Formats: sequence, structure tokens, C-alpha cells
Amino acid sequence: MLRYIYADSLHKFPLLRDTMFRDRAIQFKERLGWDVSVNDRGEERDQYDALNPLYVIWEQADGRHGGSMRFLPTTGRTMINEHFLHLTDGVRVESPLIWECTRFCLAPDAGRETSQALALGGAEVMANFAVEHFVGVFDRRMVRIYRMLDIAPEVIGSTGEGKEMIGVGLWQMREEFFPGALARLGITRETSLKWFHQSFSDAAPEKKRMLEAA
Repeated sequence: MLRYIYADSLHKFPLLRDTMFRDRAIQFKERLGWDVSVNDRGEERDQYDALNPLYVIWEQADGRHGGSMRFLPTTGRTMINEHFLHLTDGVRVESPLIWECTRFCLAPDAGRETSQALALGGAEVMANFAVEHFVGVFDRRMVRIYRMLDIAPEVIGSTGEGKEMIGVGLWQMREEFFPGALARLGITRETSLKWFHQSFSDAAPEKKRMLEAA
């Protein structure tokens, strides 16, 4: 199932939390060779995890992490504005209607449905929080995945060629995205919305107000 969890609530799901950060270390440090920090617990965390982001997480049947993404409003600190301005010719991406998506991660044993589930989770965040676009940085390996999920971004900047290509894109998921995604997962929109609202049923009052105001 999909869970939507703010960082300050991850302690309620210790197995899900710990396996997510360990899977991030496996993917980004070991498999991709990124210059990221891994702590003595084998977890990959960065400074943006300390900003209380919203995580969209696919939870496997045994309670472990299957895949995840991280979201932050662009009205605050983001990776795109602090590390990748060269991709946008120095133009900052800042709007209450645009959230940054980072750390797209799949567990080593993730099923084929995981990427589709995460795309659905992103669409629910966009629809229920009245977000118009996501912004994110991607490399060449992700292009095939985006096309497969029917969520190819609008590329607004890039550098490098071939395997060295890095781009920044804007995503917009309209209502017509849902039928295909739901069919591929074999669930209904009612189930998807149940997962979403269940995640926020015990949220802090200010987070409930944010959801209700969207």
C-alpha cells in the first residue's frame, strides 16, 4: 500500500523508515556511485531529510520499504535552487504551486508495480494539495522509466550528453492520468484515496488544516 508520511512521523513506522534509508544507500551509493553520505547504520540521509519533507512510500506486505519519493515545497529550501541552478540558467524555481520531488528510490527486491504506485502517489499529492507541478532533477536512466509510466516531464534545462546527461523537468499530472495507472495496479480510485486520507487521519492539526485548505 501507499503511505504518505512527514519526516516527523517516521518514528511511528520504524521498519519502513529504516529500510527506506538503507535502500537509498544501496541505490544511490552502491549501485549508482553518487557522492552521498551513508551513516554507520548503513543509511543514506542528507540535509533535506531534516526539513520535514513529505515522503510517499510504497510499503510491501511485510512492512518493509518497496520504493519512495521525497517532496518539499519550493517556497523553502530545495536541491534545485541550492545545487542545480546551472540547469535553469540561474533562474530559481519558487512557487507555492510547485513542489520539488527528489530521492526516487526502489528497493532491490521491488516488484514491477512499485514505480507505478509511486507515480500514482505523486498524482494524489498533486490533486489533493492543489499542486500544479513537480520539479526535479533526473539522469538519463530515468527517461525510460518516465516514458513507461506515461509521466514524461517537460524538460526546462539540461547538461551533458548520453549517459552523462542531467536534466531538470516539470511534471503535471492531470485527471486523465489516473485510469491507466489504477488499471495497471489493479485498484480503484477509492482505494487510492483511502490510502491517502488514512495517512493523514492522525496528522498534526496544522497538517490537517493544510490538507483541508487545498
